[in-house]
Amino acid sequence: MTQTELPKLHIAVLMGGWANERPVSLMSGEGVAEALESRGHKVTRIDMDRQVAARIAEAAPDVVFNALHGVPGEDGTVQGMLDLMGVPYTHSGLATSVIAIDKELTKQALVPAGIPMPGGRIVASEDLYTGDPLPRPYVLKPVNEGSSVGVAIVTDESNYGNPIRRDAKGPWQEFDSLLAEPFIRGREMTTAVIDGPEGPRALTVTELVPKSGFYDFDAKYTDGMTDHICPADIPENIAALCLDYAVRAHKVLGCKGTSRTDYRWDDEQGEDGLFVLETNTQPGMTPLSLVPEQAKHCGMSYADLVEAIVAEALREAGAKGGHDGDS
Repeated sequence: MTQTELPKLHIAVLMGGWANERPVSLMSGEGVAEALESRGHKVTRIDMDRQVAARIAEAAPDVVFNALHGVPGEDGTVQGMLDLMGVPYTHSGLATSVIAIDKELTKQALVPAGIPMPGGRIVASEDLYTGDPLPRPYVLKPVNEGSSVGVAIVTDESNYGNPIRRDAKGPWQEFDSLLAEPFIRGREMTTAVIDGPEGPRALTVTELVPKSGFYDFDAKYTDGMTDHICPADIPENIAALCLDYAVRAHKVLGCKGTSRTDYRWDDEQGEDGLFVLETNTQPGMTPLSLVPEQAKHCGMSYADLVEAIVAEALREAGAKGGHDGDS
């Protein structure tokens, strides 16, 4: 993959915000800003606050690099604001962001397209104190969060109680409703997709092996807590299926720039044991992040990756004759 040829631009890097993932976003944003400066671009760093629209208008950038994670940077809110302002921006647009951050809406989009996902249903947190919504083991997760924020695996051996106790620490204390899914035993994997002039391309498959517990928020962003096996040591047919599902999810959801699709694979079940968990429209760009790691494996430096994402944002805006709709 070759370096993207870009004119020298003024790029505002939007980062931080007030979501649970603020620290990760700040790391992503700083990495992006430094990479862009290394290529000679003018960079304005903007830590998201309630005056963000005025600050972007004052900066008057050529394009915004959206390095936000979680709400409101990943759920369509910021995308709609930038659409109204007429400012080109990286990553997915409003409609895609609204759907992809909502795990139930994502299922409704992907499953009819032939992409397997775990079954499950939305449950009221209050109901968990009287009984289990699914046979154990099962997974509980917020409907609209990323980076495994607030995920709990409920097993017969867990210390949550049976039924779950009100005083047991878990996502039921933070969210009124949760998505309950059957727990899929086996292996955690992920595939990045990058857009280019010829369309979206899946990079490779990484297996994620936490050194303890499961691949939660701390395991994702604490150095040394998770081994990344890139490329994953898996059969060719499973790797090919991962790449295929990632590109199909990217297209069905309408993702732009880059996305990352996460899987669980029950290796005792072969192809029938592979399930998509979610597609991330704003994948991390920290030193531990998976998209830069996969890009490097495919011969693309971090700075090349960042410029490729910016180039796609400008291509998308140009294809629309400006920026007046969903990017």
